[in-house]
Amino acid sequence: MSDEKDEYRDPELAINRVYTGAGDQGKTKLVGGQKVEKSHARIASYGKVDELNAVVGAARQTIADEYPAHRQFKKLSAHLLKIQHQLFNLGSILATLPEDVGEKMPRVTNADIEHLENLIDEYNEHCPPLRSFVLPGGTRLNVDLHRARTVCRRTERLVVALTDTEDVDPVAIAYLNRLSDAFFVWSRWAAIEADEPEVLWNPNA
Repeated sequence: MSDEKDEYRDPELAINRVYTGAGDQGKTKLVGGQKVEKSHARIASYGKVDELNAVVGAARQTIADEYPAHRQFKKLSAHLLKIQHQLFNLGSILATLPEDVGEKMPRVTNADIEHLENLIDEYNEHCPPLRSFVLPGGTRLNVDLHRARTVCRRTERLVVALTDTEDVDPVAIAYLNRLSDAFFVWSRWAAIEADEPEVLWNPNA
């Protein structure tokens, strides 16, 4: 995959019907037209990317509901929206066999990973050093972002498992790995920005 942020082709589809019955036999089509079982590791991988996208959307809605006028939280929401688009790009690539990937097909790139790393560094500067592991809690947004982190980790594991049988660009795995780190830092930052104490693990609680 290219490191450059080229212009990708626009979606070429028209959705007129929600149900077609084509998948009633437990099979679905990849982007290249190949029919595979819905239990296939590739389907599980991009299906989990879709779930992660929904979780990120929930975090954005929490920001809209609880912090509608908070400038810094609105900035985070904009970052999360960009990630939602990138996750759809990632799902598109995972739904396509390597030999069917076109030059202008949407994808995640090393530039996206570098952008995540810059965001991690930026937000982590506002977080004090940890003296214990953190538990989800304190604010709804903190919990939403921890949920995104855990779903992201599960997505990463599924994509790694896919590499046992099929070719997957390593950029996809690296992107998910860095994204889960971003969700962790944002979960901490969200609690601090809301002036709520982080919930620290106490093994003797």
